[in-house]
Amino acid sequence: MTSQLHHSPGATRPDGRPSPGARLLGPAIARAAARAAAPGGLRFTERQLYYATCRVLSPGSALLRRLPRTPAPPLRLTAFTRALDARGRHTVEGLLPPVPPGTGGVYPVHDGDGKGDGDGHGTSEPDVYAYGLPRLLVCQDPSIARMLLANHVHLEAACPVLTAVDALPLAPRLTAALERAGGATVHVLHDASPSGLALPARIRAALGPVPGVRVSSMGLVPRHVAALRLPSGRGPVPGPVLGTGLPPGLLPAEARWLARGRFAEVAAVPPARLVRTVLRVTRGSRPPRASLRSDLRGLRDTGFLTWPSA
Repeated sequence: MTSQLHHSPGATRPDGRPSPGARLLGPAIARAAARAAAPGGLRFTERQLYYATCRVLSPGSALLRRLPRTPAPPLRLTAFTRALDARGRHTVEGLLPPVPPGTGGVYPVHDGDGKGDGDGHGTSEPDVYAYGLPRLLVCQDPSIARMLLANHVHLEAACPVLTAVDALPLAPRLTAALERAGGATVHVLHDASPSGLALPARIRAALGPVPGVRVSSMGLVPRHVAALRLPSGRGPVPGPVLGTGLPPGLLPAEARWLARGRFAEVAAVPPARLVRTVLRVTRGSRPPRASLRSDLRGLRDTGFLTWPSA
């Protein structure tokens, strides 16, 4: 989505030399990269680094962070891009390369020839999808899908990660694997925008009448954007077709927010928070964490720590 992301002077002078503003952005980008990679050396996209830099430039007070709102970014995207070019992308540890133009960034699931397995590596095994697939994650943003794969979220959650470009139309073998699992869920991670909010309905329509398969929106929606105080951009006013495909649970205030051309990207969510949320949602409820006390209680209940009755 084309955005109007505000406000900064140009990062270069007319003679091509870095401007003072660009030189000041260098340390901010370095701090932002360190924050985006924490904890544990996460990989992140250029767009995520941009929003991390915005957070460095406008930290705000603890009180303001508790107030729901959708502020404009404090840094123009073009200024950030020029400053990053001047610094050199190769110098930013953890920064992922851009997704090639015109591609989804993640290889699609091929059907019938066994040449692809949906994770970008290909496979020659003919029965990869002969088993049930209890969950699938479809991302609107190809860069976010690549970021989740680079951080091994698909392995931790046992959940394939595809992009909307690669996933639609859904391959018949993929649909059959979802149906075979019984109670499978297709999670959809999308921007808070008209096209993003309409994506779950598109995927549901592409699935067709597949029994037992649920399509679930993971967000974002405008209320998430306000609660997380994510920066929002402003694009063209959507026009009278705004309501087409939007979820029925959208609040009137959220619809008005979208009608003004406002939108927010998943990339604005801090990388660590995004990874945690995706893992929590895709894995579902987890058993309580084991502890010495719970282990002892379990042993006592089964008779291992009780005295004999006689």
